[in-house]
Amino acid sequence: MNIVILDAMTLGDDIDLSIFESIGNLTVYQNTSLDELDERVKEAHVLIVNKVAMNENTLSNATNLKMIALTATGYNNVDLEYAKKRGIRVCNVSGYSTQSVIQHTFALMFYVFEKLNYYDNYVKSGEYTKSPMFTHFGRTFNELYDKTWGIIGLGEIGRGVANVAKAFGANVIYYSTSGKNNDSEYKRVSLEELLEMSDIVSIHAPLNEATYHLMNYEAFKQMKKNAVLINVGRGPIIDEKDLLRALKEELIAAAALDVLEVEPMLSDSVLLEIKDSDRLVITPHIAWATVEARTRLVAEVKDNIIAFMKGEERNVVV
Repeated sequence: MNIVILDAMTLGDDIDLSIFESIGNLTVYQNTSLDELDERVKEAHVLIVNKVAMNENTLSNATNLKMIALTATGYNNVDLEYAKKRGIRVCNVSGYSTQSVIQHTFALMFYVFEKLNYYDNYVKSGEYTKSPMFTHFGRTFNELYDKTWGIIGLGEIGRGVANVAKAFGANVIYYSTSGKNNDSEYKRVSLEELLEMSDIVSIHAPLNEATYHLMNYEAFKQMKKNAVLINVGRGPIIDEKDLLRALKEELIAAAALDVLEVEPMLSDSVLLEIKDSDRLVITPHIAWATVEARTRLVAEVKDNIIAFMKGEERNVVV
């Protein structure tokens, strides 16, 4: 069994990939361009991939291929019809990063909610050493207790965020982007109600026709002027030009993003205009990427491959 990892850099160089050596002949490539694919896939029985396109053009030379093992939950990089026609098993991984994304949601929230960038800079600039008193009130901030936290997308991650927010004493409401989600523990509201009522709005929804640019200028106008927006879902759920406008016009207090419309970020992204990290903080799609989550991810991929070798179905997409 020849196992080929095509984009190992998406897993990080601190994760042990040698675990695959016990189940096959392992070849690891840090990154693979389209020009390199033909040669690298031709002997593979199993391809382990994250973002590399898997379709008729890229796999025509992969005559031995039996399985595509995705190191992600999403599979939009795979032509499923083509894989099905070829009899190629496609498996994904889910649930490996839930706790990581929940944790990062609160890391982003507190960073902007408590103006931590400002206070850290105040101390390190030396200004605190000149202070006539022990404290400093340069930027006001509030308690999370008794604030309203609105969640867009109450799936596994959204529900986890709701539970933590509740533990802090926040009042949790949610909007179901599919219209199918009902949770007896938390109050379901319309999007308009959520935007009008919430002090914090966090996005944990998938990207689809219903959520594309869901957060646009009209949505921002409905939010509280002291509200914080967090997106750890998918970048295109927010219209970034409209977000820039909303921040400039102070329609909302701040935004914290881990996902963007285009990743990696474009050099001419409009969001680079905002330099104040108390108003806008952006992390490079790392909410999922704790050491523990990436370790679980690789272990899950290995288990998917072992199940396939045994003729068992596990996390099968097609």
